[in-house]
Amino acid sequence: MSICSNPALVANAFGIKRRALALRRRIEVRGASAPGSFFTSEQHEGANSNPESGLTLVELIICVAIVAILASAALPIARFQVKREKERELRRDLWEMRDAIDRYKDAADKGAMQIKTDSYGYPPDLETLVNGVEIQDKKVKFLRRIPVDPMTGTTDWGLRSNQDEPDSDSFGGQNVFDVHTKSQGTALDGTKYSTW
Repeated sequence: MSICSNPALVANAFGIKRRALALRRRIEVRGASAPGSFFTSEQHEGANSNPESGLTLVELIICVAIVAILASAALPIARFQVKREKERELRRDLWEMRDAIDRYKDAADKGAMQIKTDSYGYPPDLETLVNGVEIQDKKVKFLRRIPVDPMTGTTDWGLRSNQDEPDSDSFGGQNVFDVHTKSQGTALDGTKYSTW
């Protein structure tokens, strides 16, 4: 059975062909904006004036606002992290220097070096811990370097001698019994850095 023998198929095929030709003429008459496009230039102009076309701008503004809110929330967290890292570094530096003072005191108490009588076996200054002392014909260093105070940014630390009062801010200069930061800032836990 051929297509020509079935009149319904022939009519249907001619109908589809007629509709395709009519659509093609309409596109050619009105002029499509791009080759192969089924939208006419009038339809494109109508799309630009559509009230929903501004929705993308509103979405962009909302997205920028959300990103700004998230960034403003992240900024204090970043500051908090920096402060916490400085506090961790301060604790490590204080521990390192106090450990060096204790090792110097232990060596002095064992009689391994010559000390002044009023020093009670504590070092005269931090530089002595870095430069080292002669112990049994060997130079022994207790500290590699004087660390930089992370709160003040200098190597100028607050010192306390054995004869000073525990809460004194002035250094008597007889020996180095303890070390602290000169920063007057407050830590995250509410304590003063100078009391650490």
